[in-house]
Amino acid sequence: MPDRIEKLCVEKGLRMTEQRRVIARILSQAEDHPDAEELHRRASDVDSRISLATVYRTVRLFEEAGIIERHDFRDGRSRYEEASEDHHDHLIDLKTGDVVEFMDEEIERLQEAIAKRLGYKLVDHRLELYGVKIEDGK
Repeated sequence: MPDRIEKLCVEKGLRMTEQRRVIARILSQAEDHPDAEELHRRASDVDSRISLATVYRTVRLFEEAGIIERHDFRDGRSRYEEASEDHHDHLIDLKTGDVVEFMDEEIERLQEAIAKRLGYKLVDHRLELYGVKIEDGK
């Protein structure tokens, strides 16, 4: 059974090679925000013939088709996640590189209010927070 990303690729008319199917499946199953090197490592475990160049070409194709989103979380690596209708923001741990997804209605309302106060209708936004985990008692 095709995964979500593979189904979107077919719906958008992309030609799906077996290597693209593997990469699509890995992206659909990812619970993190892998970069191209990590995608390549995971894809190589499934099919050792998949090159890093193929991963880069595939993620660029998927991104241009609006199937995945690319994020640059200030660590010098582009990271990828499935494009979603459900909006969420990101908190990036500067020590570990972990990415925490969150949604906060109060922040959403505040952003709308700020845009309106400045004379704009908000049509899109990205919020990225950067921090370090608070140790107990510190």
